[in-house]
Amino acid sequence: MCGIAGLAGADAVRHERTVGAMGTSQAHRGPDGTMHAASSDGRAVLAMNTLLIVDPQAMPGPYLEEESGVLLAFNGEIYNFRQQAAAWGIPLAARESDAHFLLRAWAKIGPSCLEGLDGMFAIAVYDPRVSRLFLARDRLGEKPLYWRLDGGRLAFASEVTTLAGYGAAPLVLRPEVIAIETPAGVDTPFQGIQLLAPATLLTFDIASGSLDQHTYWKLQDCQPFTGTYSEALAKFSVVLAEQIPLRAPGCDFALLLSGGLDSSVLAYLLRPPVCVTVRYPGQDRLDESQIAAQIASDIGAELVVVEPDHVDFTKVLPHMMSALDYPMGNASTFSEYMAYRKVAELGLRVVVGGLGPDEFLMGYVRHCLVLFGPDAVLAAGMDAYRPLAAKLMHAAGEGLDPAEAATRLVLRGPDPGGRIRDLIAAAMERAGGDLARGLTLADLATAWRPLVMTSDKLASAYALERRSPYLARELVELSYRLPVEHKICHPAEGKRILRDAAKALGLPREVWGSRDKLGFASPVPSWLNGQLAAWADAQIHTALTEAPASWRPLLEGGLKPGGRFDRTRMQALMAAAWFCDQTVRTAA
Repeated sequence: MCGIAGLAGADAVRHERTVGAMGTSQAHRGPDGTMHAASSDGRAVLAMNTLLIVDPQAMPGPYLEEESGVLLAFNGEIYNFRQQAAAWGIPLAARESDAHFLLRAWAKIGPSCLEGLDGMFAIAVYDPRVSRLFLARDRLGEKPLYWRLDGGRLAFASEVTTLAGYGAAPLVLRPEVIAIETPAGVDTPFQGIQLLAPATLLTFDIASGSLDQHTYWKLQDCQPFTGTYSEALAKFSVVLAEQIPLRAPGCDFALLLSGGLDSSVLAYLLRPPVCVTVRYPGQDRLDESQIAAQIASDIGAELVVVEPDHVDFTKVLPHMMSALDYPMGNASTFSEYMAYRKVAELGLRVVVGGLGPDEFLMGYVRHCLVLFGPDAVLAAGMDAYRPLAAKLMHAAGEGLDPAEAATRLVLRGPDPGGRIRDLIAAAMERAGGDLARGLTLADLATAWRPLVMTSDKLASAYALERRSPYLARELVELSYRLPVEHKICHPAEGKRILRDAAKALGLPREVWGSRDKLGFASPVPSWLNGQLAAWADAQIHTALTEAPASWRPLLEGGLKPGGRFDRTRMQALMAAAWFCDQTVRTAA
């Protein structure tokens, strides 16, 4: 997992030392070297933190194309680079990597090369031939990239706190943080610093100072699949078997194996040497380790079991929040963090996880509730989700608009101005009347960002490359195109087509027949109301003395005991730990 940072402007070379310091501030993202380089015209300085995966002997970036002067800083992996190199006539030596391919592709055909890339990436390219800086992110935002304008210069970095350290960036409480525990769209908690949107190309013209952003891929443009279910299953199975193995690294790696459907299918297709699972003693409701052990045994993998407790949580919270950059809502944050720490202790560099099928194949209970209604879901045996279903209860005879239903289910607090409701309604409209596709687009507009960002940031804190094979472009587009009945036809069984593919692969019935989704959920919310209650209160009270006035209501809300599904207290505690970071205090 590499990192990139840099600056572009008429006098950029005068700030070379600053860019060097920006790179150093995120050096944990690239243990194989942090370097920076100035462009031939002095108008750009790029830094790169390098983590070598493809070739451990390769030179660290940034990368320069001598003939054109094009300069590249690159974070991520392009999985189809050799195929595209052959298609575009780009020469590559046997040991050259995707970075060398991307550099030459950009020098030859420019930004249009983005259309042909399949992978996860954040890219910074400076082209002195046109005096322009280009920034781009992958289609689903696996790799983060932040930017800001300052005095005619554009600065960028993989971590928002790197840019907060570059210049003044006062803290701002975005309304969405109260509503869904994380900023939405491209906003961040730092004024003047934005997240580049997924599938977006930003062009900064240094001569004129103009800036343009272009979306180069839109999921909603994919045409619906029109075949039968048998045809869809055959197609899906082939794409799954072809695309998933392409994401396997050429070195030893670990798989995050919860014991659920998504990670278990990855285990059978990737055959990892090591599987890592997380369990909490005494929390049988969250324990799928027995199924994980069966899967690991079936594929001949070593199973490493991580068993964190409440004391571990108090010890790692400061580092966990520093790694996240800012608070974001994700129920599995602590479990993921502990799993990544264990993977790093094992001496591995790549970790694989099962992100994606829930969003694209209707895997969440909230999807079932919108598609079938609360009564049908509860009658199907999902009584544990009665508190969630209660959000949709209304007077008999009253219809509930799907966008309103989806909004109620995703909200965790007030929605001032209806921003989240508007985002979800717009997503539903873009789906062209297909409710399942609308729910996918709504997820991508709201709940997706903290999931994908948590994976990158926590893995990067331990110099790991995180890969999510289900996010292969062909698999994502096919999943989106499928009609709703191919994804779900029972109110308690989403991901129908993946279940049937898993059954054909020979996975145990306990995996493809399971109705409940656990993933890497943790008992942290219950700890904060139990053995950690006094400690949590003390942390929040300390933060209240230093936090800006706008953030205090969020913190004060965390001083009240919460229910089983209430993450208000957890959110307040994460914000409190975040405020204790020196960079954040300086910005505040």
